[in-house]
Amino acid sequence: MSARLSSDFWVAAYLARLMGEGIFAHIAHKGDPTAGAIAIKLATMDGRASLFMRAYGIDGERVWTTAADRDEERTVDEMVTKQRRFDRDLWVVEVEDPRGRHLLDEAGLD
Repeated sequence: MSARLSSDFWVAAYLARLMGEGIFAHIAHKGDPTAGAIAIKLATMDGRASLFMRAYGIDGERVWTTAADRDEERTVDEMVTKQRRFDRDLWVVEVEDPRGRHLLDEAGLD
């Protein structure tokens, strides 16, 4: 098992990485600073959005899973609202990029 970053530290680093690539993002909801789950909403500015959530893979490592893929943005917002009712510690980061970039598949963001 490897050491894990606190949620607030990871989110701050993620936002800085996105900004460095010229991708706009903001915190839509702050969760628990230490161990809150993290959801990434990717809005492509065409009425569509995707939703990514952290989960544990088969090998026990943390991975990003796709909870919604290019669904109507309103539907994704409803999913986030429902998840927040279930998990008040959830962080929600909203990324807005017409090209659909989120960087979650790049090294260092796992």
